[in-house]
Amino acid sequence: MDDCCEIRPVHARQRRVLTVVLGINLAMFLAEVVAGIIAHSTALLADSVDMLGDAIVYGFSLYVIGRAAAWQSRAALLKGFIMAAFGIGIMVEVCVKLAQGLTPRAEIMGAVAFAALVANAAVLVLLRRHRADDINMRSAWLCSRNDVIANGGVLVAALGVGVSGSAWPDILVGLGIAALFGMSAAGVIREALAAPKPSR
Repeated sequence: MDDCCEIRPVHARQRRVLTVVLGINLAMFLAEVVAGIIAHSTALLADSVDMLGDAIVYGFSLYVIGRAAAWQSRAALLKGFIMAAFGIGIMVEVCVKLAQGLTPRAEIMGAVAFAALVANAAVLVLLRRHRADDINMRSAWLCSRNDVIANGGVLVAALGVGVSGSAWPDILVGLGIAALFGMSAAGVIREALAAPKPSR
């Protein structure tokens, strides 16, 4: 049978975990995008876009979870391109922020970032035991790890904005999140391209 069409037995635990983390990421995306707009925060908007990207990633992960390695490689490749696109999007948002000269509201940034950190830490714990299962689960775990790092960065940015009254801590953290997306995207794409191809 063609490797592309082979359906593997579905791993029930993986499916349950991915369903839970998908729900968490969709909820936090909605919370962060609203808060980011209200607070004029580059870092929060960057993190909200990351949450949406992760929700898309987990949706694809659910789709390929019982399928052959070739399908998982394709999904991982798509995840890598999504992460790269988000990194570019953040760079554009930073340019807009500089042009408009807006200073974010530190109290909203800090409160929402803390809630997102708690949510993503729970997701990371759920995915940790599955990170070595296959390329599909590893790429999902990497997305979650990036979220935790990004949330910590947003908290630092909120503190910096609150102390300095400047938008620069928010902008610098946003750029740092973009760089993190870029590095992770390169790693996922490289691993996906190196994975075995389907037989003809």
